Amino acid sequence: MAKIDIISGFLGAGKTTLIKKLLEEAYQGEKIVLIENEFGEISIDGGFLQGTGVQISEMSSGCICCSLVGDFGEALRDVQVKYQPDRIVIEPSGVGKLSDVIRAVEDVAKDDKDIVLNSFITVADASKCKVYMKNFGEFFNNQVEHAGCIILSRTGKLSEEKVNAAVALLREHNATATIITTPWEQVDGKQILASMERTSADFIHELAEIMEHEHEEECDDPDCACHHHHDHDHHDHDEHDEHEHHHHHEHDHEHEHHDHDHEHHHHHHGHDADEVFTSWGVETPKTFPAAEIERILTALDSGEYGKIVRCKGIVNGGEGKWLHFDYVPEEHDVREGSADVTGRLCVIGGELKEDRLKELFGV
Repeated sequence: MAKIDIISGFLGAGKTTLIKKLLEEAYQGEKIVLIENEFGEISIDGGFLQGTGVQISEMSSGCICCSLVGDFGEALRDVQVKYQPDRIVIEPSGVGKLSDVIRAVEDVAKDDKDIVLNSFITVADASKCKVYMKNFGEFFNNQVEHAGCIILSRTGKLSEEKVNAAVALLREHNATATIITTPWEQVDGKQILASMERTSADFIHELAEIMEHEHEEECDDPDCACHHHHDHDHHDHDEHDEHEHHHHHEHDHEHEHHDHDHEHHHHHHGHDADEVFTSWGVETPKTFPAAEIERILTALDSGEYGKIVRCKGIVNGGEGKWLHFDYVPEEHDVREGSADVTGRLCVIGGELKEDRLKELFGV
Protein backbone atom coordinates (compact mmCIF):
# COMPACT_ATOMS: atom_id res chain seq x y z
CA MET A 1 0.00 0.00 0.00
CA ALA A 2 1.28 3.45 -0.93
CA LYS A 3 0.81 6.38 1.42
CA ILE A 4 0.22 9.70 -0.30
CA ASP A 5 1.54 12.96 1.13
CA ILE A 6 0.36 16.17 -0.56
CA ILE A 7 2.80 19.02 0.08
CA SER A 8 1.24 22.25 -1.16
CA GLY A 9 2.29 25.86 -0.78
CA PHE A 10 2.14 29.12 -2.65
CA LEU A 11 4.84 30.04 -5.16
CA GLY A 12 8.25 30.27 -3.51
CA ALA A 13 7.12 29.07 -0.08
CA GLY A 14 9.80 26.38 0.12
CA LYS A 15 7.97 23.16 -0.82
CA THR A 16 10.94 21.65 -2.65
CA THR A 17 13.31 22.47 0.22
CA LEU A 18 10.95 20.77 2.67
CA ILE A 19 10.63 17.71 0.44
CA LYS A 20 14.40 17.41 0.23
CA LYS A 21 14.62 17.60 4.05
CA LEU A 22 11.99 14.88 4.41
CA LEU A 23 13.79 12.68 1.87
CA GLU A 24 17.06 13.03 3.73
CA GLU A 25 15.76 12.79 7.30
CA ALA A 26 12.32 11.17 7.40
CA TYR A 27 11.67 9.01 4.33
CA GLN A 28 14.90 7.03 4.54
CA GLY A 29 14.49 3.35 3.75
CA GLU A 30 11.21 3.92 1.90
CA LYS A 31 10.64 3.62 -1.82
CA ILE A 32 9.43 7.08 -2.79
CA VAL A 33 7.87 8.48 -5.95
CA LEU A 34 7.62 12.24 -6.29
CA ILE A 35 4.97 13.66 -8.60
CA GLU A 36 5.62 17.30 -9.39
CA ASN A 37 3.19 19.62 -11.10
CA GLU A 38 4.83 22.88 -12.06
CA PHE A 39 2.90 25.93 -13.24
CA GLY A 40 5.06 27.47 -15.92
CA GLU A 41 6.74 26.71 -19.21
CA ILE A 42 9.97 25.42 -17.74
CA SER A 43 10.41 23.07 -14.80
CA ILE A 44 13.43 23.89 -12.66
CA ASP A 45 12.89 21.76 -9.54
CA GLY A 46 13.26 18.44 -11.34
CA GLY A 47 16.98 19.06 -11.71
CA PHE A 48 17.24 20.06 -8.06
CA LEU A 49 15.87 16.72 -6.86
CA GLN A 50 17.39 14.37 -9.44
CA GLY A 51 20.36 13.60 -7.21
CA THR A 52 18.13 12.17 -4.47
CA GLY A 53 17.39 8.92 -6.28
CA VAL A 54 13.67 9.72 -6.34
CA GLN A 55 11.62 8.89 -9.43
CA ILE A 56 10.15 12.16 -10.66
CA SER A 57 7.06 12.33 -12.82
CA GLU A 58 6.65 15.89 -14.05
CA MET A 59 3.40 17.19 -15.48
CA SER A 60 4.08 20.70 -16.71
CA SER A 61 1.17 21.79 -18.89
CA GLY A 62 -1.49 23.06 -16.55
CA CYS A 63 -2.67 22.84 -12.98
CA ILE A 64 -3.13 19.48 -11.31
CA CYS A 65 -6.52 20.55 -10.02
CA CYS A 66 -7.79 21.87 -13.36
CA SER A 67 -7.00 20.49 -16.79
CA LEU A 68 -4.96 17.54 -15.51
CA VAL A 69 -7.50 16.18 -13.03
CA GLY A 70 -8.47 13.33 -15.37
CA ASP A 71 -4.92 12.46 -16.39
CA PHE A 72 -3.81 12.74 -12.78
CA GLY A 73 -5.86 9.75 -11.69
CA GLU A 74 -4.41 7.62 -14.46
CA ALA A 75 -0.88 8.85 -13.67
CA LEU A 76 -1.34 7.96 -10.00
CA ARG A 77 -2.48 4.43 -10.82
CA ASP A 78 0.38 3.99 -13.30
CA VAL A 79 2.92 5.08 -10.70
CA GLN A 80 1.48 2.63 -8.18
CA VAL A 81 1.57 -0.32 -10.62
CA LYS A 82 4.96 0.48 -12.18
CA TYR A 83 6.99 1.37 -9.09
CA GLN A 84 4.97 -0.10 -6.19
CA PRO A 85 6.27 2.65 -3.88
CA ASP A 86 5.88 2.83 -0.12
CA ARG A 87 5.00 6.50 -0.42
CA ILE A 88 3.94 8.93 -3.15
CA VAL A 89 4.74 12.59 -2.53
CA ILE A 90 2.68 15.03 -4.57
CA GLU A 91 3.98 18.57 -4.98
CA PRO A 92 1.15 20.51 -6.64
CA SER A 93 1.57 23.75 -8.51
CA GLY A 94 2.12 26.72 -6.23
CA VAL A 95 -1.08 28.25 -7.58
CA GLY A 96 -3.12 25.06 -7.31
CA LYS A 97 -6.06 24.73 -4.93
CA LEU A 98 -5.34 22.14 -2.25
CA SER A 99 -9.01 21.22 -1.98
CA ASP A 100 -9.06 20.06 -5.59
CA VAL A 101 -5.85 18.05 -5.24
CA ILE A 102 -7.25 16.29 -2.16
CA ARG A 103 -10.47 15.53 -4.02
CA ALA A 104 -8.53 14.15 -7.01
CA VAL A 105 -6.57 11.80 -4.74
CA GLU A 106 -9.69 10.73 -2.86
CA ASP A 107 -11.39 9.88 -6.15
CA VAL A 108 -8.54 7.52 -7.01
CA ALA A 109 -8.33 6.05 -3.50
CA LYS A 110 -12.04 5.12 -3.57
CA ASP A 111 -11.37 2.62 -6.36
CA ASP A 112 -7.81 1.61 -5.52
CA LYS A 113 -7.32 0.08 -2.07
CA ASP A 114 -3.54 0.12 -2.56
CA ILE A 115 -3.53 3.91 -2.28
CA VAL A 116 -4.31 5.86 0.89
CA LEU A 117 -4.24 9.63 1.49
CA ASN A 118 -1.83 9.98 4.40
CA SER A 119 -1.35 13.73 4.86
CA PHE A 120 -2.04 17.05 3.18
CA ILE A 121 -0.04 20.02 4.33
CA THR A 122 0.70 23.57 3.27
CA VAL A 123 4.03 25.36 3.43
CA ALA A 124 3.52 29.09 4.04
CA ASP A 125 6.15 31.83 3.95
CA ALA A 126 5.67 33.52 7.34
CA SER A 127 6.92 36.84 5.99
CA LYS A 128 4.36 36.99 3.16
CA CYS A 129 1.10 35.65 4.60
CA LYS A 130 -0.55 39.06 4.82
CA VAL A 131 0.35 40.27 1.33
CA TYR A 132 -0.55 36.95 -0.31
CA MET A 133 -3.89 36.80 1.50
CA LYS A 134 -4.64 40.29 0.23
CA ASN A 135 -3.46 39.88 -3.36
CA PHE A 136 -4.01 36.17 -4.09
CA GLY A 137 -6.52 35.11 -1.47
CA GLU A 138 -8.51 32.76 -3.68
CA PHE A 139 -5.48 30.51 -4.11
CA PHE A 140 -3.43 31.16 -0.96
CA ASN A 141 -6.37 30.94 1.44
CA ASN A 142 -7.61 27.70 -0.11
CA GLN A 143 -4.27 26.07 0.63
CA VAL A 144 -4.38 27.28 4.22
CA GLU A 145 -8.03 26.39 4.85
CA HIS A 146 -7.74 22.79 3.69
CA ALA A 147 -4.41 21.89 5.30
CA GLY A 148 -4.18 19.35 8.09
CA CYS A 149 -0.82 20.85 9.04
CA ILE A 150 0.71 24.23 8.14
CA ILE A 151 4.49 24.48 8.10
CA LEU A 152 5.83 28.02 8.26
CA SER A 153 9.02 28.78 6.35
CA ARG A 154 11.57 31.55 6.95
CA THR A 155 10.55 32.06 10.57
CA GLY A 156 14.20 32.32 11.58
CA LYS A 157 14.40 35.70 9.83
CA LEU A 158 11.45 37.18 11.71
CA SER A 159 10.84 38.53 15.20
CA GLU A 160 8.60 36.57 17.56
CA GLU A 161 6.00 39.31 17.18
CA LYS A 162 5.88 38.92 13.39
CA VAL A 163 5.70 35.13 13.60
CA ASN A 164 2.80 35.41 16.05
CA ALA A 165 1.05 37.85 13.70
CA ALA A 166 1.41 35.37 10.82
CA VAL A 167 -0.02 32.57 12.98
CA ALA A 168 -2.98 34.78 13.94
CA LEU A 169 -3.75 35.44 10.26
CA LEU A 170 -3.57 31.74 9.45
CA ARG A 171 -5.81 30.88 12.39
CA GLU A 172 -8.52 33.10 10.90
CA HIS A 173 -8.68 30.62 8.03
CA ASN A 174 -7.86 27.35 9.81
CA ALA A 175 -8.62 26.92 13.50
CA THR A 176 -7.45 23.34 14.01
CA ALA A 177 -4.37 22.57 11.90
CA THR A 178 -1.04 22.17 13.66
CA ILE A 179 1.15 25.15 12.74
CA ILE A 180 4.89 24.47 12.84
CA THR A 181 6.77 27.70 13.61
CA THR A 182 10.24 26.45 14.59
CA PRO A 183 12.94 27.18 11.99
CA TRP A 184 13.50 24.03 9.94
CA GLU A 185 17.19 23.75 10.75
CA GLN A 186 16.26 23.34 14.43
CA VAL A 187 13.95 20.35 13.96
CA ASP A 188 14.44 16.93 12.43
CA GLY A 189 12.48 15.85 9.37
CA LYS A 190 11.03 12.96 11.42
CA GLN A 191 9.48 15.47 13.83
CA ILE A 192 7.90 17.34 10.93
CA LEU A 193 6.57 14.11 9.40
CA ALA A 194 5.08 13.05 12.74
CA SER A 195 3.19 16.35 12.93
CA MET A 196 2.01 15.97 9.34
CA GLU A 197 0.66 12.49 9.94
CA ARG A 198 -0.73 12.98 13.43
CA THR A 199 -2.77 16.02 12.45
CA SER A 200 -4.01 14.72 9.14
CA ALA A 201 -5.01 11.26 10.40
CA ASP A 202 -7.82 12.78 12.47
CA PHE A 203 -8.72 15.38 9.87
CA ILE A 204 -8.96 13.38 6.65
CA HIS A 205 -12.42 11.86 7.03
CA GLU A 206 -13.95 15.06 8.32
CA LEU A 207 -12.51 17.22 5.53
CA ALA A 208 -13.47 14.73 2.83
CA GLU A 209 -17.07 14.88 4.03
CA ILE A 210 -17.05 18.67 4.08
CA MET A 211 -15.71 18.92 0.53
CA GLU A 212 -18.11 16.26 -0.75
CA HIS A 213 -20.98 18.22 0.77
CA GLU A 214 -19.68 21.45 -0.80
CA HIS A 215 -19.44 19.75 -4.16
CA GLU A 216 -22.99 18.44 -4.01
CA GLU A 217 -24.33 21.89 -3.19
CA GLU A 218 -22.53 23.61 -6.08
CA CYS A 219 -23.28 20.99 -8.74
CA ASP A 220 -26.61 21.55 -10.51
CA ASP A 221 -26.49 18.38 -12.62
CA PRO A 222 -28.92 15.79 -11.16
CA ASP A 223 -27.16 13.04 -13.14
CA CYS A 224 -23.75 13.84 -11.66
CA ALA A 225 -22.23 10.97 -9.69
CA CYS A 226 -21.81 13.24 -6.71
CA HIS A 227 -25.55 13.06 -5.95
CA HIS A 228 -25.80 10.01 -3.77
CA HIS A 229 -26.97 9.30 -0.26
CA HIS A 230 -24.75 10.04 2.73
CA ASP A 231 -25.45 9.10 6.32
CA HIS A 232 -23.22 11.56 8.18
CA ASP A 233 -23.41 12.06 11.91
CA HIS A 234 -22.36 15.70 12.37
CA HIS A 235 -24.39 17.01 15.25
CA ASP A 236 -22.14 15.65 18.02
CA HIS A 237 -18.90 17.00 16.53
CA ASP A 238 -18.30 20.57 17.66
CA GLU A 239 -14.99 20.83 15.80
CA HIS A 240 -16.68 19.73 12.59
CA ASP A 241 -19.45 22.27 13.06
CA GLU A 242 -16.86 25.02 13.21
CA HIS A 243 -15.23 23.82 9.99
CA GLU A 244 -18.53 23.29 8.26
CA HIS A 245 -19.57 26.87 8.92
CA HIS A 246 -16.20 28.17 7.78
CA HIS A 247 -16.15 26.25 4.53
CA HIS A 248 -19.70 27.19 3.66
CA HIS A 249 -18.61 30.80 3.97
CA GLU A 250 -15.81 30.09 1.50
CA HIS A 251 -18.29 28.46 -0.86
CA ASP A 252 -20.59 31.45 -0.77
CA HIS A 253 -17.73 33.81 -1.52
CA GLU A 254 -16.29 31.80 -4.36
CA HIS A 255 -19.71 31.20 -5.89
CA GLU A 256 -19.81 34.93 -6.66
CA HIS A 257 -16.79 34.41 -8.93
CA HIS A 258 -18.38 31.42 -10.66
CA ASP A 259 -17.08 31.28 -14.26
CA HIS A 260 -18.58 30.20 -17.53
CA ASP A 261 -16.56 26.97 -17.63
CA HIS A 262 -18.48 25.57 -14.67
CA GLU A 263 -20.26 22.99 -16.78
CA HIS A 264 -16.93 21.48 -17.82
CA HIS A 265 -15.14 21.88 -14.49
CA HIS A 266 -17.83 21.42 -11.90
CA HIS A 267 -15.22 20.19 -9.44
CA HIS A 268 -13.55 23.59 -9.38
CA HIS A 269 -14.97 26.84 -8.03
CA GLY A 270 -13.65 30.33 -8.60
CA HIS A 271 -10.90 31.14 -11.05
CA ASP A 272 -8.48 28.71 -12.60
CA ALA A 273 -4.83 29.54 -12.05
CA ASP A 274 -4.25 30.23 -15.73
CA GLU A 275 -6.90 32.97 -15.62
CA VAL A 276 -4.93 34.92 -13.02
CA PHE A 277 -1.30 33.88 -13.47
CA THR A 278 0.84 33.62 -16.56
CA SER A 279 4.40 32.46 -16.99
CA TRP A 280 7.30 33.45 -19.18
CA GLY A 281 10.41 31.37 -19.48
CA VAL A 282 13.39 30.71 -21.73
CA GLU A 283 16.25 28.33 -22.21
CA THR A 284 19.45 30.26 -22.86
CA PRO A 285 23.20 29.63 -23.09
CA LYS A 286 23.86 33.23 -22.05
CA THR A 287 26.38 33.85 -19.29
CA PHE A 288 25.06 35.84 -16.31
CA PRO A 289 27.62 37.12 -13.79
CA ALA A 290 26.27 37.03 -10.24
CA ALA A 291 26.13 40.84 -10.08
CA GLU A 292 23.91 40.92 -13.18
CA ILE A 293 21.47 38.38 -11.71
CA GLU A 294 21.34 40.40 -8.48
CA ARG A 295 20.53 43.55 -10.49
CA ILE A 296 17.83 41.78 -12.50
CA LEU A 297 16.13 40.25 -9.47
CA THR A 298 16.17 43.56 -7.64
CA ALA A 299 14.58 45.21 -10.67
CA LEU A 300 11.67 42.76 -10.56
CA ASP A 301 10.48 44.49 -7.35
CA SER A 302 9.85 47.72 -9.25
CA GLY A 303 6.48 46.66 -10.65
CA GLU A 304 7.59 47.67 -14.14
CA TYR A 305 7.54 44.09 -15.41
CA GLY A 306 4.14 42.98 -14.08
CA LYS A 307 2.88 41.64 -10.76
CA ILE A 308 5.63 39.11 -10.29
CA VAL A 309 5.28 36.53 -7.52
CA ARG A 310 8.04 34.07 -8.45
CA CYS A 311 11.20 33.78 -10.51
CA LYS A 312 13.71 30.99 -10.50
CA GLY A 313 16.45 29.68 -12.70
CA ILE A 314 19.74 27.90 -13.31
CA VAL A 315 22.18 29.81 -15.53
CA ASN A 316 25.81 29.81 -16.61
CA GLY A 317 27.66 32.18 -14.31
CA GLY A 318 30.93 32.15 -16.27
CA GLU A 319 34.38 30.89 -15.29
CA GLY A 320 33.05 27.35 -14.92
CA LYS A 321 30.41 28.36 -12.37
CA TRP A 322 26.67 27.83 -12.52
CA LEU A 323 24.25 30.02 -10.60
CA HIS A 324 20.94 28.92 -9.10
CA PHE A 325 18.57 31.71 -8.14
CA ASP A 326 15.15 32.16 -6.54
CA TYR A 327 12.98 35.25 -6.23
CA VAL A 328 9.84 36.10 -4.30
CA PRO A 329 8.72 39.73 -3.80
CA GLU A 330 11.36 41.78 -1.97
CA GLU A 331 13.55 38.76 -1.37
CA HIS A 332 15.91 36.77 -3.56
CA ASP A 333 18.78 34.32 -3.31
CA VAL A 334 21.67 33.67 -5.73
CA ARG A 335 24.04 30.78 -5.07
CA GLU A 336 26.49 28.52 -6.87
CA GLY A 337 25.17 25.09 -7.82
CA SER A 338 25.47 22.16 -10.17
CA ALA A 339 25.66 22.64 -13.94
CA ASP A 340 22.72 22.01 -16.24
CA VAL A 341 22.60 21.12 -19.91
CA THR A 342 21.62 24.70 -20.69
CA GLY A 343 20.53 27.78 -18.79
CA ARG A 344 16.83 27.93 -17.82
CA LEU A 345 14.73 30.57 -16.12
CA CYS A 346 11.06 31.16 -15.48
CA VAL A 347 8.97 34.13 -14.26
CA ILE A 348 5.43 33.72 -12.90
CA GLY A 349 2.91 36.44 -12.07
CA GLY A 350 0.01 38.51 -13.27
CA GLU A 351 -0.05 40.95 -16.17
CA LEU A 352 3.50 40.02 -17.19
CA LYS A 353 5.20 42.36 -19.65
CA GLU A 354 7.10 39.79 -21.67
CA ASP A 355 8.88 42.21 -23.98
CA ARG A 356 10.28 44.11 -21.00
CA LEU A 357 11.31 40.86 -19.31
CA LYS A 358 13.19 39.77 -22.43
CA GLU A 359 14.94 43.12 -22.43
CA LEU A 360 15.74 42.88 -18.72
CA PHE A 361 17.30 39.42 -19.02
CA GLY A 362 18.86 40.24 -22.38
CA VAL A 363 17.57 37.09 -24.07
